[in-house]
Amino acid sequence: MTYPNIIKAEFLSRTNRFIAEVNVDGNQETVHVKNTGRCKELLIPGCEVWLTEPGTPNRKTRYDLVAVKKSTGVLFNIDSQAPNKVMGEWLASQNFDKVIPEFTYGDSRIDFYMERGSEKFLLEIKGCTLEFDGIGYFPDAPTERGVKHIRELIKAKAAGFNAAIGFVIQMDGIKEVRPNTATHPEFATAIEEAKTAGVKILFFPTHTEPDTLHIIEMLEG
Repeated sequence: MTYPNIIKAEFLSRTNRFIAEVNVDGNQETVHVKNTGRCKELLIPGCEVWLTEPGTPNRKTRYDLVAVKKSTGVLFNIDSQAPNKVMGEWLASQNFDKVIPEFTYGDSRIDFYMERGSEKFLLEIKGCTLEFDGIGYFPDAPTERGVKHIRELIKAKAAGFNAAIGFVIQMDGIKEVRPNTATHPEFATAIEEAKTAGVKILFFPTHTEPDTLHIIEMLEG
């Protein structure tokens, strides 16, 4: 996945979940943050960030904030749309007979439905942008929607689907994602129930650059 244009900026402050102030070549600019999570350990005043300019007519903001360098020096892609985009590209290379994004199953929209021969697959994707001491964690804010999707995958597994939850790790060097129990205990419980039911937990480490993100391997948890 590649961004068509990217520029470097200095992060100043975050007004709300959607908006931040940055310094672009000495000028203060209001930008859209493409991640509604907290990202408190990443978006620290003075840190380096990277922006894209979509060029969409009638936008309130000129730029989208998509990447940030943590105080440790590690670059994070924080674009919440990136995991599904990069996963779509990866699935296209995995010899499935059919790949359908945004597939309605039960009362939920699951990110991907795939077919290979007579096998049917459902895959829900979560982007991981939270890291401590070399381990990824999810979520960084409570996600009732995430719990709902896990429950739906448990039902799908019982109905004969190959069901999986995949964590796209949006930074280099991390190969494992654990439930962030302190932030959302119910999510952690749902993950354990999914494992017991036979739902696969998959990790997708990536290589991250300011203007690119690509999956380098798939690991099973």
